[in-house]
Amino acid sequence: MNTRTRHGGGFTLLEIMIVVTIIGMLAAIAIPNFIKARSTSQMNACINNLRQIDEAIQQWAMENKQAPTAPVVFSDLSAYMKNSVICPAGGTTFGNSYTIVDVSTKPVCQKVSSTHILPPNTSN
Repeated sequence: MNTRTRHGGGFTLLEIMIVVTIIGMLAAIAIPNFIKARSTSQMNACINNLRQIDEAIQQWAMENKQAPTAPVVFSDLSAYMKNSVICPAGGTTFGNSYTIVDVSTKPVCQKVSSTHILPPNTSN
């Protein structure tokens, strides 16, 4: 009686190298796009935070009859904001994320002030 054993169940070294090469190429394409998408979403979240801060400043100023030159601090605004507002690009508190000065000055992001900018008011 003749018994046969099968030896064809594994992968060859060439097949494994091809799979690893394809995975490496896909990662080389995907990682830069992931980083760009993350920074874009952080920028959009920060700009939305700046809008929320500016709206809170304006609401506080109207309710308390403040002049455009009146100074603003976070404790004045905290009741007017829904949730904690920190910059997603690395802020840990409101104080190290955003700068507020007075009613007429737009808030500014301290983390990435070159791209996280509140756009000018375009409504008439």
